[in-house]
This record gives sequence, structure tokens and C-alpha cells, in this order.
Amino acid sequence: SILISGTYHNIFSLGRALQKLDFKILNLITWQKTNPPPNFSCRYLTHSTEQIIWARKSVKRKHIFHYEILKKLNGDKQMRDVWSFPAIAPWEKANGKHPTQKPLNLLVRLLLMASDTDSLICDPFSGSSTTGIAANLLGRKFIGIEKEKDFIDISTARKLELESNFDDIRKRIADLKNMQ
Repeated sequence: SILISGTYHNIFSLGRALQKLDFKILNLITWQKTNPPPNFSCRYLTHSTEQIIWARKSVKRKHIFHYEILKKLNGDKQMRDVWSFPAIAPWEKANGKHPTQKPLNLLVRLLLMASDTDSLICDPFSGSSTTGIAANLLGRKFIGIEKEKDFIDISTARKLELESNFDDIRKRIADLKNMQ
């Protein structure tokens, strides 16, 4: 499987590119930000959503989908394709921030949905490594690729913080609390 996030600026081009490469689009998940940044220009609607394309390449092998886990997280109802989460919390920016950083709660849910405990998660544009932190919290193996030294430094600091505060960070993730 592949999960790609984007905004209205690029999501349609990304979806078309995936289709040209013979990927099957499984879902378009909408992340509704409960606290979007304000629109200072007052010339447009406030941008309060981002989309995540979930697709798969192989026609021979089924994709991973943990229906029952998501149903449990959603109060024993089928999970819908619109997820409401606040933008990143202040504690997630403690070691620095990335301009397109995603909330840890969102990445944990995506990995719970589309990966197994023995899955290898790769983020080729790792940024501040939120995907890696989510993978570590869930016991998945992770490979992150990032070319900007500043973001590698943030990632390293976040990894060290995770190692020293693992249980505390797990307690902050809503979906992990609901899994118990």
C-alpha cells in the first residue's frame, strides 16, 4: 500500500499520476482539522482539510486493512473516510517543527489501518519523522529518508525524546488509549 497526503493544490495531480502508474485508489481520506490556521487574506475559505490517498499497486496481493481495529476506535461503528483531528499539538513541536508536519494521532491511525506489526514502513519525505515515531510506538520497523539537515536534527531529537518518554507519549495518543 501507499499513503500520500496532499492539499487541493496537488492531490488531484497525485491521484492521476498514481492511476497512470496502475495503482488502484482504495480510499481518499479527508483529515478535517479541528483547529485550522486562520485565513489572514480574507479572500478565500479557510483551508481546514487535507486529503490522504490510500492506494495499492499489486493486483495479485491484497492490501492490509484492519477493519475491526478501526471499528473499535470508532465506537463500534464502521470508520468513515473523514477523520477529525486537531493540527499538531504544542508538545509535538517541542524539538522544532516542519511546515507540513502531521499530528501523531493521524499517523498512528493510518498505520493501525494499513500495516501489521511485522510491516516495514517507509517515508521517503520524512520531515520531522512523525511517521517514524508512529511506527515506533506501534512496534513497526521504519525507514525514513530526508535530505534537509535541519529536519534530520529534529527527527533525531524526537527519536531521543521517544526513547526517554515512550509510555508518556503513548498515553497522549487517543487511538492507542482506545485500543486497550
